[in-house]
Amino acid sequence: MCIAYVDEMARLVLLNGPPASGKSTLATRLVRTRPMALNLDIDLIRGQLGAWTDSPADAGVVARRLAIAMAATHLGDGHDVVVPQFLAHPEFIVDLAGTARRVGADFVEIALIVTRTETIDAFAGRSARPDNQQHRDAHALVERSGGVAALGEMYDRYIELLETRPNATRIEARRGDVEGTLRAIEKILATVPRTPV
Repeated sequence: MCIAYVDEMARLVLLNGPPASGKSTLATRLVRTRPMALNLDIDLIRGQLGAWTDSPADAGVVARRLAIAMAATHLGDGHDVVVPQFLAHPEFIVDLAGTARRVGADFVEIALIVTRTETIDAFAGRSARPDNQQHRDAHALVERSGGVAALGEMYDRYIELLETRPNATRIEARRGDVEGTLRAIEKILATVPRTPV
């Protein structure tokens, strides 16, 4: 049985953006001020799967399926969910939006905008001084895929995807200005009305 604890509809917020654009940091900050909000980091879920590095594509599919189930449960209970995830293809975005709709939650799609050069530079800097296992895993996966060239292709696919996502709200994410980017996201969330329960 799902119990709504708030007078407004729960909200699923997708923070999409290139690697090293600040998604995870921003998601952590967003949930900090929202009681019971869930930072649903799919890379963390994937990292809990046994021997996932042997089949990273399959592990990604499994992690996303688990994330959908977790999001549905938490949204259905009336709590917000924030998903920080690089997505260059629309399928999982459609799945997230559909999940929100099925449980009666709102869906907000935010796209972080940085330049191609900033993406490559930030990723290189993060890989040289990784803060956590997710950063080390991301570096290893990019290297397996072709290194800087692969990272550039990922960025290009992301920009191409945004051309097909007219409802995604774009926010310029300036390197080193987490507070400014966070304020821009909070402003968007404040101006997108929640649907009453």
